Amino acid sequence: MTSGARVAVVGATGAVGRTMLELLRERAFPAAEIVPFASERSGGHEIDGLTVRTLTPDADISGFDLALFSAGSGPSREWAPRFVEAGAVVIDNSSCWRMEADVPLVVAEVNPEAIADHHGIIANPNCSAMQMLVVLKPIEDEVGLERIVFSSYQSTSGGAKAVTELLDQAHAILHEMEPPAPRVYPHQIAFNVLPQVETFKDGDDYTTEERKVIAESRKILGLPELRITATCVRVPVVTCHSESLNVETRDELSPEDCRELLSRAPGVIVVDDPAAGRYPLAIHAVGNDEVFVGRIRRDDSNPRTLNMWVVGDNLRKGAATNAVQIAELLVRTPVSAR
Repeated sequence: MTSGARVAVVGATGAVGRTMLELLRERAFPAAEIVPFASERSGGHEIDGLTVRTLTPDADISGFDLALFSAGSGPSREWAPRFVEAGAVVIDNSSCWRMEADVPLVVAEVNPEAIADHHGIIANPNCSAMQMLVVLKPIEDEVGLERIVFSSYQSTSGGAKAVTELLDQAHAILHEMEPPAPRVYPHQIAFNVLPQVETFKDGDDYTTEERKVIAESRKILGLPELRITATCVRVPVVTCHSESLNVETRDELSPEDCRELLSRAPGVIVVDDPAAGRYPLAIHAVGNDEVFVGRIRRDDSNPRTLNMWVVGDNLRKGAATNAVQIAELLVRTPVSAR
């Protein structure tokens, strides 16, 4: 793929889609043209001076080199193959293609070599799994991973309606009014903590989000037998996911050596001086493409095990930034669909 690519952004009016457009501009992506696509209700609107095209059966999708998707699994299932057939490489942010055997699931800092195996579609991982893996990959390379206990504290900014629900409920409560009934979440999110992210299906005690974290982490790291368990929690925060990791390694790794290792890792910033009140915070990670890690300490209850706290912007590195990084890899390393 040469520079000056024609790029489609599908789902451009959503939170992640808008962030994709911002990042393509911020990172000076070598695009000859960027075309935003969205549903009929958004057709004709302008975003950053670009006119949104409607994605309808008669839409002209020919001539694109890349298509960045953030439109949900349904549209991705329908439209990604059409863009591939029309000549584009699709980078999809939904869960639709992630666990397909012939679709690479890529984190730019973790397994960039996987893009060589694409057949026209490359999947962007789950946001909470992605920021964890940026931290875990250097540890796996250095001392190996035996077991991961993952607990997430996830913000509401995956969807505009969810953020509105949080803010409307908080406003009502702060003004001593009855908060609006929940519509996006199963319970009130303002001033509350929900031990459920996504849904429970087929009698499974784990949510779909928790199953994604487990399965996708194994695929991306190439460790199909990795022992990993997950609990995903929704918290009343607008942007940035926070995570508690309990990491058991194959070989010994001291907290000091872990800090040094991660300080050299791409896409990671170590913030770890708890006595001085310095550790990763959601309010400080907003708008950043790096993943922040701190509170690195021994688990005194288990040998060769460390605890750590990880925070990242779920709209950026958790979604849009990684998609654009994959696009940059494709531009730098030409790989055509197989």
